[in-house]
Amino acid sequence: MTSVSGIGTAVTPTVTGADGTVFSTGADRTSMGTDTFLKLLVAQLKYQDPSNPMDSSAFMAQTAQFTTVEKMQQFAELQQKVLESSLGQTAASLVGRTVTYTDVSGTARTGLVTAATLGSAMPNLTIDGVAVELGKVTGVTATAPAPT
Repeated sequence: MTSVSGIGTAVTPTVTGADGTVFSTGADRTSMGTDTFLKLLVAQLKYQDPSNPMDSSAFMAQTAQFTTVEKMQQFAELQQKVLESSLGQTAASLVGRTVTYTDVSGTARTGLVTAATLGSAMPNLTIDGVAVELGKVTGVTATAPAPT
């Protein structure tokens, strides 16, 4: 007999097969991956009622649903990478420009962007020696070229 324990409580959900095999689904449901899905599927097939086998269409539906969710996760990760790249390009393009930004006290300030720091989800700009998150920028103007 297959038993399920720990669902709806603070403990880690597990599935125990008739032979004592324990399949842990992990504390975080988002961490369930291909390995966990396949273990649960094998357990389901292993312990099915021989007189009433699993419907092949149900098996295909489960596989298709899992594949869809997996592809959606990959797409979301790709979109996040594209967004981070775009923010990095935007930050780099602001170097040498005058921007208006909101400081930590909520006051609007204006200054020259001298550097951009990339590598985090939200790039930082160095404006007149102060680190400012790109998201705090409210306006951009071209800086006049230095007289020669």
